Amino acid sequence: MGLFRSLACALALLSIATVAPATGLDNAQWDGLLQRHVRVLDGGNATQVDYAGMLAERAQLREYLAAIAAVKPKLFASWSKAEQLALLINAYNVSTVELVLSGDPQIDSIKDLGSLFQSPWKQQFVQLLGKTRSLDELEHELIRGEQGYQEPRVHFALNCASIGCPALRAEAYNGATLEQQLNDAQQHFLADRSRNRLKGDSLQVSSIFKWYREDFEQNGQSLADYLAAQANALGLNTTQRQQLLDGQIEIEVLDYDWRLNRTP
Repeated sequence: MGLFRSLACALALLSIATVAPATGLDNAQWDGLLQRHVRVLDGGNATQVDYAGMLAERAQLREYLAAIAAVKPKLFASWSKAEQLALLINAYNVSTVELVLSGDPQIDSIKDLGSLFQSPWKQQFVQLLGKTRSLDELEHELIRGEQGYQEPRVHFALNCASIGCPALRAEAYNGATLEQQLNDAQQHFLADRSRNRLKGDSLQVSSIFKWYREDFEQNGQSLADYLAAQANALGLNTTQRQQLLDGQIEIEVLDYDWRLNRTP
């Protein structure tokens, strides 16, 4: 009986070990920080961050960063694509908050944390998958690169601590709900008339669509095709949607607002 009991225990442990990797990282700490220190505005189209509140709980923020750093590449590779992408989005957003806290939360812009020779996005400080990386590496290599996820909606989920950025979601991203969360982030960003709006014969859109145009033009579609498919969120009626497709409505890029997205 002892042998059978030992085998049963071993099989149970093996089953747990097999199931556990697919569940991704526990994001409860980051989720709690976001719920307590992100102020939702305009029905979710925009948010502000209470950096003073984040600073007061920086120990918890750093514990979550340590949990991210502890994820080994082999374990990460065993997760679903959704769990992987959720981790990378959360890693980018929490690292951006940490970058602001490591400088001066009273700065006017995250750009103030850079220098003449190095932008803040090129600073090597993100501990992720066994390496020290920059925010640029995380975004452009791991998320967007050739081996990345080919998912344009990430541009509505990644937050660069600026008013012009998509809102920092007041909850963590999770693999189980990632599809709905990305759709929701896309809807809210496009519905924000401070970032995207029709004015006369021009559809004025965020600079994001200039910087990352190629991401929105996957599978042979044009930027106009992508935007026309999002006509409802952009507030375009059927006629205006067709005019956009026919080139009768010009796509114009708005200036980006780099002011820090802090609470007043």
